[in-house]
This record gives sequence, C-alpha cells and structure tokens, in this order.
Amino acid sequence: MSNIFIGLIIIAVGSFGQSSSYVPIKKVKGWGWENFWLVQGVFAWLVFPLLGALLAVNAGSSLVAILSVDAAAALKAVGYGVLWGVGGLTFGLSMRYLGVALGQSLALGTCAAFGTLIPALQKGDSLLSGSGLALLLGVGVTVAGIATIGYAGSLRSKSMSEAEKRAAVKDFALKKGLLIALLAGVMSACFNLGLNAGEPIRKAAVEGGAQALFALNPVILLVTVGGFITNCAYCVQQNIRNGTGRSYLSVPPKILINNLLFCALAGVLWYSQFFGLGVGQSYLKGSPVMMAFSWSILMSLNVTFSNVWGIILKEWKGAGQKTALVLALGMLILIFSLVFPNLL
Repeated sequence: MSNIFIGLIIIAVGSFGQSSSYVPIKKVKGWGWENFWLVQGVFAWLVFPLLGALLAVNAGSSLVAILSVDAAAALKAVGYGVLWGVGGLTFGLSMRYLGVALGQSLALGTCAAFGTLIPALQKGDSLLSGSGLALLLGVGVTVAGIATIGYAGSLRSKSMSEAEKRAAVKDFALKKGLLIALLAGVMSACFNLGLNAGEPIRKAAVEGGAQALFALNPVILLVTVGGFITNCAYCVQQNIRNGTGRSYLSVPPKILINNLLFCALAGVLWYSQFFGLGVGQSYLKGSPVMMAFSWSILMSLNVTFSNVWGIILKEWKGAGQKTALVLALGMLILIFSLVFPNLL
C-alpha cells in the first residue's frame, strides 16, 4: 500500500506540472500561436524526452541500442505518437465547437476510457470479471467525475450573458463538435497505446541495467517524436498560411531569449506528466489493476489540477454556489477514482 501511495504522489506531481504548463504562454511575446506551439514542442517532445531517455542508459550500452532492439515495436510507438499528435490538434477544435466545459469533458473522458481499456482488451483481459471488471468500474468513476465537472462548466456558462456566450463559443456546432471531441479523445488515448506497444523496449532497457524508475523513458521519447512530426507539420503549414514564419527571429534579442526560456519552461512542465507516469508506474508493479489504471489516474489528475488552476486564476469567479458545489463534487469524485480500483 505504501508503494502505491508513493506512485500516486509521483504521478500527481507530474500531473501538476502538466496542468501548469500553459501558464508560461502569457509570457511569450511577439509570436503567433503556431510559433509558440512549435518551439515549446521542440522542448516538450524532443529535448526533454531525449534527456529523460538518456537516464535509462548505463555504461556499456547506448540509447540507439535500446531503441533499436525491436524495430517493429519502435515503429508502432512512433506511429501511435503520430496519431496522438492528431488528438492534440483536434482537442482544441473540440473546445472551439462545443465550448471548454463540454469539449474538454468529452475529449478527456474518451481519452481516459480508451487509453485504459483498449490496452487491457489487447492483452485479452475480460472486462466483465476479475481485475478487468475492477478496471472498467474505475474508468466509469473517472468518466463520471469528468462529466460532473463538465456539468459545472455548463452551469457556469448559463450565468453568462448572450453576448458572452457568443464570444465564448461563437462557432458552436453540436454534431461537428461531438464527432471532433470523440476523435480527439480516441487519438489522444494513442499515447498510452504507444507506451504499451513499446513494452519490448522498456524491457530491453531494464535488461541493459536501467533503473525501473527510468525504463519507460526511451518509449516516451519514441511516442513524443511521433507527436512532434504531426504538430510540426501543422505549425509549419500555419506559418506559411499566416505569414508568421519570420516571426521566430524577427523579435528583438531580449524578447527572443524571453520566449525561448518560457517555451523551455512550458516544455519541461508538460513533459513532467509522462516522466512522472513512468517513475510512478515503477511503484505500482505490485498491483496489476492500479498499474493498468495509471493512465486513467493521470487523466483524472490533469482535469483536477487544471480546475485548481482555474480557481486560482479566478476563472470560476461569480459562477454561483450551485456551480461551485457541482465543481467540488466532480473533483472529489476524481480524487476518489484514484484509489477506487484498489478498494475492490
């Protein structure tokens, strides 16, 4: 039980980092969204994952040797990363067409469910008995918590004026939004599918002398490389379309340094969620159910801490007592979901 608690704390620390990763955006100046997104992506999906992967390398071995031990597994991990990159891009569109509350709830709820249950099905586990049923019930609690927070968001939107609603969701389109939100959730879940596909590489890292704490890091690198390919292609296309390609170096030197530093900060904070997931999972090995449920745990914590930041930044100010109570209930459900499978 103590190891499980330690694992949950480590995953929570990483999740808090991810939930804080969007705060540095406000400090970036003179760049369009695609400029910031690409540069922070270099740090989040290439630089820091590479540094993390190097922690799994010991004397007498090399990162290339670890990554090439199973070419098929490596390609699958990168391929799932490309699909995950699509999820990241469509996630923003889901909120554009449905609003933050409904769009985020559908996308993250789908991501938590598919990212947790599909790997179990791939292993041949039954979801109607034993540990599979515990996993299914745990995911159900997670989705219920996310849905409750989504309902709190809808209550908050009802307190807004018509002008504020149109400004918040000016492109509202229910059918299109639902399809995109589901697509975003399924594609985002591919990150965990990539981690599972790269299991032979993780095992090779352990056999090569890597500490269990860092053995997942080379696999994380493969998945994020795939995600970078997708996001880089989109950002470059946007640079061309919007004429923002020159913006990277056209800002004054002080602003350029400022932007690079805050992009690096955003990148390391974002990467911390998966670094923490890998380290935290090493403490969950004694509980197969909690190990399998770790992806859903990460999604639960991401939603919880994102709303904590929303409270700190006063995004829920003036929402009303009922909305506050529903939000608190949703967060309590998510917190309960972290340990629910272990209670069964």
